[in-house]
Amino acid sequence: MNIYIDFDDCICETARYFSGLLMELFGKDVPYEKIRYFDLQKSFSLTEDEFEKLMIEGHTHDTLMAYEETPGAVETINSWLDSDHDVSIITGRPYSTFDTSREWLDKHGLERVKLYCLNKYGRDAFLKNSEFSLEIEDYYKMHFDYAIEDSPAAFKFFDHLPELKVMVVDRPWNQEHELPGENYHRCFDWSEIRGLVK
Repeated sequence: MNIYIDFDDCICETARYFSGLLMELFGKDVPYEKIRYFDLQKSFSLTEDEFEKLMIEGHTHDTLMAYEETPGAVETINSWLDSDHDVSIITGRPYSTFDTSREWLDKHGLERVKLYCLNKYGRDAFLKNSEFSLEIEDYYKMHFDYAIEDSPAAFKFFDHLPELKVMVVDRPWNQEHELPGENYHRCFDWSEIRGLVK
């Protein structure tokens, strides 16, 4: 099987960290459970300058390395690799974070998993012709049987794969979002994901 996995809030607890970072930087209290939108600028009611500051701090080496693993993610991914499945982590993080993201994966026991930075949201000047950066047209040439994703904004990237089964990691910002079709399954933890991917 070919398996697509998003990075942030699928295998690590990014939004929980950002909630604390928001308090640290701006004295604003928005608990993780109250993050209603994938767009953190909207969820946190930030100005453009404040949001930029949050994003810069949230993507430093030390901050990225501090993100906690989502329980069960590493064990499940390694069980798929042990069964010779092809696993690709495809993140919308800027390509400038590739080395640190790779370091986080290696530190958490995911040395064997492939990592790609996909220009999902047009946020970044991506490095062209790199083995690990994907433009949308490159991504659309790839095939997956399963996807693990938390962001409703990313669901459009699955439209070209009508047979794809999508495991939606339950998060506050997707709980009110209607899932696009019968191939989408809301999952509350990695044991549930593991049971559905077979």
